[in-house]
Amino acid sequence: MLRRFVEIFLSIPAPLAVAAVFLVTAGETAFFLGLVLPGELAVILGGVLASQGRVPLLAVLLAGVIGPITGDSIGYFLGRRYGRRFFKGRRRKRWAKARAWLARWEAFAVFLGRFTAFLRSIIPAAAGAARLPYGRFLPWNIAAGVLWGVGSVLLGYFAGRNYETLAHRAGVLSLALFVLLLAAGLASLFRRRKRARFARARRSRRAHASRSRG
Repeated sequence: MLRRFVEIFLSIPAPLAVAAVFLVTAGETAFFLGLVLPGELAVILGGVLASQGRVPLLAVLLAGVIGPITGDSIGYFLGRRYGRRFFKGRRRKRWAKARAWLARWEAFAVFLGRFTAFLRSIIPAAAGAARLPYGRFLPWNIAAGVLWGVGSVLLGYFAGRNYETLAHRAGVLSLALFVLLLAAGLASLFRRRKRARFARARRSRRAHASRSRG
């Protein structure tokens, strides 16, 4: 299926290719298309077309960034409106995983989820269903969309003729980036908790010293 998608994508006219980058990346999270077809494949192939001079690089970059941001926002509001009904029955396990992920990472889960196909497809709707405030959802959504979109387009652009190998390894590359971001997130969380413990210990010592003087 992926090979057929690559063949079709690379044969369509340039304006449609840019539109396809936008539509595939938006539909990936807005309508759970990513559960069948990873969006980074379309973005990488858009970068390949730009490297061949068939489409403007800037147009592909914009489509690769605006598409996922738009799709995630649509997915968020659909999840907010219909999420609890949608995540019933066979989808209950997916909802449980997404909710646990959100409970652990809160808004940062929106950013991390962008870099794995399964989480990318379900986290926006799950965030909406969990009533995560949109004001907290949107900044992480934009940051992830920019990093993921620009990075994927440039991967395809600089890969050039090696696009087939890169397309087949797109999921591995996203997973590697996800692991790096997760490690950074864990390190940040550990530092925050360490500072919080230190602050509590200082307050406790001060309170103890105050009671001793009294």
